[in-house]
Amino acid sequence: MPSSKPYRVGYAPGAYDLFHIGHLNILRHARAQCDYLVAGVVSDEMAERAKGRRPMIPLVERLEIVRSIRYVDAAFVETVPDKLETWKQVRFDVLFKGDDWRETPKGERLERDFATVGVDVVYFPYTVHTSSTQLRRAIDALDGTRFTDELRTAPGTTW
Repeated sequence: MPSSKPYRVGYAPGAYDLFHIGHLNILRHARAQCDYLVAGVVSDEMAERAKGRRPMIPLVERLEIVRSIRYVDAAFVETVPDKLETWKQVRFDVLFKGDDWRETPKGERLERDFATVGVDVVYFPYTVHTSSTQLRRAIDALDGTRFTDELRTAPGTTW
């Protein structure tokens, strides 16, 4: 007997730079709510346009990391800022975002746009204690010489 539950394709876009537990949480939660999960990995150029800087990890490496996550069925390189244009290429039924987008102008526009094509927008709890931006700030704050010297003298390291 065929299932009455519709087959749902989910889409979880992000830069996935400096991959961390927040990224994993979104992908894990997203996969639990769809039958097939596509992770949208934004191109270096798109990330720079959106955040004013290029990712620290190049696209080809971010793509390979995300593809290797067991919750992800496919990874897609996102090259246009308009999510509806991406939808025309991927044809997903539900879009997943962190709840830091909820009730923001960007989130409300996303919900309005996707309502026109029958796509649900589902928010997951944002992992407050870890973000790529925080990790990047910590890395940028490190003094390269001091950091290298500390590694050289750390127990168990050989240079």
